[in-house]
Amino acid sequence: MKKLLLTSSGFSNSKIGEEFLKLLDKNPTDVKVLFIPTASEYKLENGEEMFYVKESEKELIGLGISKENIFWLDIKSIATAGDIHDYDVMYVCGGNTFYLMCHLKNTGFDKKIIEFVNAGKVYVGVSAGSVIIGPNIRISAHFDLNDIGLKDFTGLNLTDTIICPHYQRKEESIIDKFEKENNCEVLRLKDGQAMEILGDISNIIE
Repeated sequence: MKKLLLTSSGFSNSKIGEEFLKLLDKNPTDVKVLFIPTASEYKLENGEEMFYVKESEKELIGLGISKENIFWLDIKSIATAGDIHDYDVMYVCGGNTFYLMCHLKNTGFDKKIIEFVNAGKVYVGVSAGSVIIGPNIRISAHFDLNDIGLKDFTGLNLTDTIICPHYQRKEESIIDKFEKENNCEVLRLKDGQAMEILGDISNIIE
């Protein structure tokens, strides 16, 4: 059964963290997390994005995950992660969606994520990490630069929902236009909200 927790801003809402703990089938101190900061490495030069990545790690530790059980994946050296099935949770951080997807596809790790989720493991996405799970990532063009030159905007298709994280009312006209032009519906996720998918059932946590 799929276990997806697709967030806008991680565990900033304690209810999301509580739901995360319910998805685990073992004590948090025994849980191993494959932590993927790739999307945030896009802006590494100014340090801003990496601040949020470190906050995400702190949130995991605050929920009882042992720091030594959080493995930071270097997308350019994925072999160092070992067998993905040795992990209980995959946590994909936010940042630039196009940068993230480009590196996932170039390394073949996109297929590893699909394999991991289909094995019934827990997947947590933050912002870009949530967007990539849908059928396509085109919505990100309104918020992220595609200066890496990604041409294939296909998502991982683990849900048919297109997600727009960090939603604010002032962006409604942009999203409404996108929906009409692409004949689709977009899930607007505000910070502090998440979409949880368990098998074929989904619900919004807020």
